Amino acid sequence: MEIKIQKRKLGNSNLEVSAIGLGCMGMSFGYGTIADEKEMISLIRSAVESGVTFFDTAEVYGPYINEELVGKALEPFKGKVVIATKFGFNFQDGINTGLNSRPEHIKKVAEESLKRLRIDAIDLFYQHRVDPNVPIEDVAGAVKDLIQEGKVKHFGLSEAGVQIIRRAHAVQPVTALQSEYSLWWREPEEEIIPTLEELGIGFVPFSPLGKGFLTGKMDQNTTFDSKDFRSTVPRLSPENLKANMAFVDLVAAVAQRKNVTPAQIALAWILAQKPWFVPIPGTTKLHRLNENLGAAAVELTPDELLEINTASSKIVAQGDRYSGGSAKMINR
Repeated sequence: MEIKIQKRKLGNSNLEVSAIGLGCMGMSFGYGTIADEKEMISLIRSAVESGVTFFDTAEVYGPYINEELVGKALEPFKGKVVIATKFGFNFQDGINTGLNSRPEHIKKVAEESLKRLRIDAIDLFYQHRVDPNVPIEDVAGAVKDLIQEGKVKHFGLSEAGVQIIRRAHAVQPVTALQSEYSLWWREPEEEIIPTLEELGIGFVPFSPLGKGFLTGKMDQNTTFDSKDFRSTVPRLSPENLKANMAFVDLVAAVAQRKNVTPAQIALAWILAQKPWFVPIPGTTKLHRLNENLGAAAVELTPDELLEINTASSKIVAQGDRYSGGSAKMINR
């Protein structure tokens, strides 16, 4: 089946990307295993062949090895794809020692990322997490310098709050905000999304499938490898998984009627919210990539959207989305 993925523009910028991107983190980081490099290069290239033009990585994934993988995989498609990467951490001997968004550090990271990604300019450069020790104006100013030097094309923020977004945007227009958003994490709807709409900033939801939960492939007996970050996510503990199954039942019921998969409904729901939302589900499996991309062809009617919104707003998600240590990294 030929998948034709429409393009979307991220906010008021001229940055045009496929309506669904590919989050590459899990290929090298986060899930306790590092996938086979040859297989992942092949997967990334299959995504390009299917019309994906938006790829998400970060120096912290590994560290470094995910950017190297993405760089190698996408080298033949230079100029035809958009690569987003992120700065904002310090490393010592390959260990993440905490936040660092000092301007001179941002500039150093940009040089290193360019080499690893084998590109001349970073298409979208996100601050990975807000650094409370560095005024956001200084961060935006550093990226503005990089844009003027031609090393970066667009500035992004990740998991930033409304005031930070406004202050950054006043110094250097923000092209996109990346934050967690899905049917079972709708907190950005309160303040973040209206602010993005007002300022003309695109929205890139990560974990659009609830870290895999909304695919319907987990239940209260699901266990995660101790090195898999999901083993520390309170929302995915056995007792919370059981309570949260109502979300899965909801997408599964709609999916069954439309003869598609729960994951496709969860992604189609995001795509239907606003034309400037571009989710970036991650996967290491070709059949899952194809399934995710198939969501771009799923049309939800106004009635179906109303049904999903009404039903999901009555379900209260049990458990925090991050454990204490990770939660502290989100400084809104």
